[in-house]
Amino acid sequence: MKFWLGGYTADMGGSASGIGMLLAGAADDASAGGALAYAGEVAAAASPSWLAPHPRQDVVYAALENRQQVQAFRRTGETTFAPLGEPVAAGEAVCHVAVAPDGGSLIASCWGDGRVVRMALDAAGRPSTPVLAPAAVDPYGPDADAEQVPEPGDLDLAAAARALREAAGDEYAHLVPDHDRVDAVPAAAQDEASLRPSRAHEAVFLPGGLVATTDLGFDVVRFWRTGEGGLRPLQQVALPKGSGPRHMVWHPSGHLYVVTELSCELFVLAPAVDGTWRVVGGSPLGAGTLPGDSAAELAASRDGEFLYAGVRGSNTLATLRVRGAGESVAPVALADSGVDWPRHHVVVRDTLLVAGQLSDEVVSLALDIRTGVPGRVRHRTPAPSPTCLLPVR
Repeated sequence: MKFWLGGYTADMGGSASGIGMLLAGAADDASAGGALAYAGEVAAAASPSWLAPHPRQDVVYAALENRQQVQAFRRTGETTFAPLGEPVAAGEAVCHVAVAPDGGSLIASCWGDGRVVRMALDAAGRPSTPVLAPAAVDPYGPDADAEQVPEPGDLDLAAAARALREAAGDEYAHLVPDHDRVDAVPAAAQDEASLRPSRAHEAVFLPGGLVATTDLGFDVVRFWRTGEGGLRPLQQVALPKGSGPRHMVWHPSGHLYVVTELSCELFVLAPAVDGTWRVVGGSPLGAGTLPGDSAAELAASRDGEFLYAGVRGSNTLATLRVRGAGESVAPVALADSGVDWPRHHVVVRDTLLVAGQLSDEVVSLALDIRTGVPGRVRHRTPAPSPTCLLPVR
C-alpha cells in the first residue's frame, strides 16, 4: 500500500526535501501490515506539513507551513507530481487543509495568526480566490460578548467537567481539571486573557453543509455554514480554558470528538434538536499522561468503536472506547508509540501507522481486535521528519 508523506524541510529544522512516498507491504496491497519502506521524494516542496486529497481529481494539496501558502500538486506518474497552478497565500504557519466533499473548495487553518481561509477550486482542482473567514472571539477575553463567556455554572465548563469526571470513573476522576469550581479561573488569569493568541488548527466537513474548526489558542470549536461567498459563522462552543482543542473526528453516531492538545483530554460534542452544538461528555486520555505532554492527532478505528490519540512527550498512543450511543468515551490504555514525537497516525484495517517527527521514522503496530489496543511495533522504516501520512487512493 502507498502513502504520501508530508514533512518538515530545512526551513523548519527538518530533514525532508518535499513530499515523500511510503510503502507498506506490496504497492498494490489493500492492507498496510507488510514491511515498511521509504521510497523517496515525489515532489519538491518547502515543509509540506499537511497533505489532503481532492475527492475526484488526482490532486494533492500541501500546507507549506513556513511559506504561509497552500500549493496544489497534480500527479503526473506513479511516483511523480507537478505543481498545479501557483501557491495561494493562506496565513502564518498554515498547518491544515481540508477539501470539501464536492471538490469545490478547501479550507486552510493557520496556527500562527488564527486565520481560517476558504479557497475556491476550479474543475481541475486549482485553488484560487482566498476568502478570510470572520475571526474567532476569545470566550475568556475582555472583548467577549457576555453571553458567550462561559460562567462557572454554564454547560461548557462546569457541566463539561462534571461529565468528564463521571465518564472517567473513580480511577481517572482526579485527572479532570476543576473547571466546575467557582474559583477555577483566577482574576489574574482573566487579566492576561487579552494576551492569548488565536491559533486555528483544523477544519472538518460535516454532513448537511456544516464545517467545524478548532482554535487551539482561544479554546473553542467553531461551526460554520458553507456558501458561495465563503464561510458563515453559526456558533462557537467554548471548551475549558487552557485545554487547546486541536483535532477532531466526526462519528457516524452524529457526535464530534475533539482532542485537546494542552490538557490531553477528549471532549464529545453533539447537536441539540434545534441544531445548537454543546459538550455532552468526555474523558482524560489516560492516567499515564505526564506534565508537559501534548496531544496531536485523533483517529477512529474502522468500526468506530475505538479512538486513538497520539501523545507527544511521553510518546504514547491513547486508546479510548466509544460508549453508549456515542455520547461518552472511556480510556482503555496508553501504549508505547514506538517513535519520538508521534505527530500523526492513520488506521488502516487492523494496523496503525505512526509518524515519528523527531525520530525520523514511521512505524506500524497491530491493533488487537478485541481490546482495540495497539501492540508492539511490527515494522519500522527511516523517513525524514514525517508530519503527515496520506493513504493513496
